Formats: sequence, C-alpha cells, structure tokens
Amino acid sequence: MSIVNISAYKFISLDDLPALRERLLARCEVLALKGTILLAPEGINLFLAGAREHIDSFMAQLNRDARFADIVPKESLSDSVPFGRMRVRIKREIITMRLPAIRPEGGRAPAVDAPTLRRWLDQGHDDAGREVLLLDTRNDYETDLGKFPQAVDYRLASFTGFPRAIAADRARYAGKTVVSYCTGGIRCEKAALHMNALGMEHVYQLEGGILKYLEQTNATHWQGTCFVFDGRGAVDADLLPTKNESTPA
Repeated sequence: MSIVNISAYKFISLDDLPALRERLLARCEVLALKGTILLAPEGINLFLAGAREHIDSFMAQLNRDARFADIVPKESLSDSVPFGRMRVRIKREIITMRLPAIRPEGGRAPAVDAPTLRRWLDQGHDDAGREVLLLDTRNDYETDLGKFPQAVDYRLASFTGFPRAIAADRARYAGKTVVSYCTGGIRCEKAALHMNALGMEHVYQLEGGILKYLEQTNATHWQGTCFVFDGRGAVDADLLPTKNESTPA
C-alpha cells in the first residue's frame, strides 16, 4: 500500500485564517495531496492523503509554524487516495458543538492513553478502584460499524446533540471514571471539557481516539470496524480499508 492517510488536529487560537488557508492550499496542491483541512478561530483539523514523501514534506513545513510544532498525525495506509479533491475550508468551529464557552486551548481535559485504558478494561476498574464507564461521542451511523460494546451510546444524529444528552443522564456517571472516545480525539476532547464544566468528576478523554487505540492495543476490547470520513468507509483493527476504494470522498 503506497498511499499514506493522515489525520490530526489542534485547538489553538488562529486569527489569520484567510492567509493561512491560501498557504496551506497552495502547499497541498504543489505536493499533489488530497483531502480536507478545516480552519477556525479555535484551531485546525486535517485529513490528507498522498505519497509518503509528500505527506512528510507537508508535515515538516506545518511543524515549522510554532503554533503547529507539536502536531503528530495518526497514520494509516491504502492502495489509492480516498479523496476526490483538495479542500481547505474556514468554519466557525473545527468540530461543531455550538458551545463557544468550551475552548480546549484554555486547558485540556485529563487524558488516558490507549495502553492504560486497555489495562483498566482488563482489570475491570481504574487504578483508584473505580468502575470505568466508556462514553461514545460519535454519531449513530459511526457506532453502528464498531464500538466498545460496553460503552454508553446516545445514538446521536450529530455532535450538537451531545450536551443535551449528557445533561439528562448525569446520574449514570456518579462515582465512576468516565472515558469519552471518538475517532481521532477531537470530539471526545470537547465532550470531556464540557462534562468537567458541568462539575462532573473523574472524566477523561481517550488520547488519540479510536485510531490510536487500534494502533497501540491490537484492538483489544474493541468490536467491529472504525468509520472514517473518506472513500475507505471504515478501517479494520489493522487500520486497513474495509471497502473498495474506487469511490473517493
């Protein structure tokens, strides 16, 4: 498989969005990359695919910008590019929640890495002896393809419904350690911050999301595949495409 697919995000204040958009688009076009980059006042979210040397060149240049120096993308491989074009879009939020007071740049929620979560699930509790409750923050069509089978799933039509769902169900989480998760980390980061803002204790985000969990744990405790927002449709436990890649997104 010769195509490298990357996803990455960072919550960081950006005030030069039009100029940044033009620079990133021009660079991607020179390198023949395809995919989507979302820019907003709260940060950057990107999904790109291309040859290894071109992906590495793009990331090297992106990391030279001090604001993005610590971005390390998640990677997977495919036989073909699962995007039909290159887009760089300016939006109000890089992940829409419609709660402007939630600003991850101001302080991240506590995170648990994949090996630690696997260990907690193996032993049936966290290191303090509390029951661990997993919370899926993705949309219903994503959870239909795969999830942690014991996770809470609100069957969300969109992420904007999450605050209402959690407000009506807070009692479920009392006295437990909660680990929110999503595909790559961006939604569960906002979700965990919102839950902290509600005064909920022992709430974590899964660092790197499902993709990092599959990479680091051999999919232990995971069931099914992981939906991705491109022509691959989903990836399996080895982060390989599960469908024909002939119809790019």
